Amino acid sequence: MALADTERAVPGCGDSGSPFSEIIELNVGGQVYVTRHTTLIAVPDSLLWTMFNRKCPKELARDSKGRFFLDRDGFLFRYILDYLRDLNLVLPDYFPEKSRLQREADFFQLRDLAKQLSPRVSKDNSISEEIGHSDTEEGAQQCGPSGGGGAETLRMVSVGGATTRTPSLDSRKSGYITIGYRGSYTIGRDIQTDAKFRRVARITVCGKTALAKEVFGDTLNESRDPDRPPERYTSRYYLKYNFLEQAFDKLTEVGFHMVACSSTGTCAYTSNDPNEDKIWTSYTEYVFCRD
Repeated sequence: MALADTERAVPGCGDSGSPFSEIIELNVGGQVYVTRHTTLIAVPDSLLWTMFNRKCPKELARDSKGRFFLDRDGFLFRYILDYLRDLNLVLPDYFPEKSRLQREADFFQLRDLAKQLSPRVSKDNSISEEIGHSDTEEGAQQCGPSGGGGAETLRMVSVGGATTRTPSLDSRKSGYITIGYRGSYTIGRDIQTDAKFRRVARITVCGKTALAKEVFGDTLNESRDPDRPPERYTSRYYLKYNFLEQAFDKLTEVGFHMVACSSTGTCAYTSNDPNEDKIWTSYTEYVFCRD
């Protein structure tokens, strides 16, 4: 067991000292984290402080490998853990899930963190976000029209005391997004009969990070490529659903249209008998463009 030494070190909760080992393994929504016990209890009266300071190890839920289990968002928990390490919040430049992270902070009873994440309204009724970001140096520059194919509407946002620039909600950048999927289907001996139709295992998203997040928002799974800067490209995102039509609808709603499509396939028999069913496996890509 991953944490077998935890209960072996201190058999009872009434003993002096902590019943928890110095190094703690957590399973948060399927994501595994390893941290120090002192990190988890860094904020008094928080939920984690109560769990790992006031309770016995035997009282807490565990997974099949002995890790302490929390049924919360495993991706967002990394920011909760980062905050607990030095009580300082640092987020990527483009982070569209602040409201969800605020909900996690409320759940873990981290009041100061939740307060930092809540948007504040200034005297002129504009919303400012007092959240530390990883790269804010260029934010102090005065924004102006881009030198390319036309001016881009920008708004000024206060971030950690400095001024940064973010695209206006009305400005939509042009670009390409490629949607890919692997599927399989079975054709019986009678070609007209489909034993099993398309089975989509995962829908992948390739393109510029900022565009992908703009289009798919919370339905985009970024766990394979987190913290990718908005101006960089990625091919490691995928969607949290398996319906191609749902992806197409989202792209159409924000002005994308399909410009190309390609597909490859392989065929195999379920047995050595050529009269048996054929299994086809295909990989298909759809290229969408917004001018």
